[in-house]
Amino acid sequence: MFIEIIEAIAIATYLTRTEKQPYVRIAIRKVDTLKILLMVLWETKSLTDKKYLALSAKVEEVGKMLGGWSGQLAKQNSPDI
Repeated sequence: MFIEIIEAIAIATYLTRTEKQPYVRIAIRKVDTLKILLMVLWETKSLTDKKYLALSAKVEEVGKMLGGWSGQLAKQNSPDI
């Protein structure tokens, strides 16, 4: 899952502004999936509280960055009204 997120971000980085949005959305979707999987691991006691908190904080930070990028792309790609 981590690799798929990195791959989507890397692809989006080298595309034109109008082509980036689908890959950013994919990365956001994968981050959301990763959050759920981490929660399942924590709920089943496969991750300690400390590890869960450390990982989920970083994943949350990446999600916020991707959300900001997505919002910026939406503004840039919207037609002027």
